[in-house]
Amino acid sequence: MTTKMKDVLTTGEVAKICNVAPRTVSKWFDSGTLRGYRIPGSKDRRIPLNQLIRFMKQHNMPLNGLMTGATRVVIVDDEQDIVEVLERILEDEAKYEVEVATSGFEAGVIAERFRPHVMLVDMHLSDIDGREVARQVKTNSDLQLTKVIAMSGKMTDEEAKGLLADGFDGFLKKPFHVRQVIEAIEDSMAVVY
Repeated sequence: MTTKMKDVLTTGEVAKICNVAPRTVSKWFDSGTLRGYRIPGSKDRRIPLNQLIRFMKQHNMPLNGLMTGATRVVIVDDEQDIVEVLERILEDEAKYEVEVATSGFEAGVIAERFRPHVMLVDMHLSDIDGREVARQVKTNSDLQLTKVIAMSGKMTDEEAKGLLADGFDGFLKKPFHVRQVIEAIEDSMAVVY
């Protein structure tokens, strides 16, 4: 089953594709960098698909989310066996688009390019503390809507609760069942502001 891509998008749809806040799309529109039109007699903006693609290419934004509308997930973990299983299941079962980073530095590079909806971050990376990865994501205006979920097998429940104060949007205790991972991803994205 293929879903036909719409020719004209709302600011909300563009925001989801680009993984930014709807008001950011409105700013792009109002400044003229993203071309579109207003519905006559209304303040509603509409962006033709070809204009969105032009804009995304111009700004080196990934076009992969455009065609599928799939949830983009980055797994940041240096435990190869966990990563392989997680990646395969998230792609095959949940139909997410998945990228993998084995270090905090690599996570930053991938996040800039891939604009993930969700990042699953191991708290005990060899090169950087998971909290620092979360901080970097949360302070990057291009990634303001990216949800960050911590993963750890070594933290107590109390420490895990403290993660929410550190900017995380969820926590997964290792070992976990893949169903829990999918639920955590879906839950984090369902948060309404």
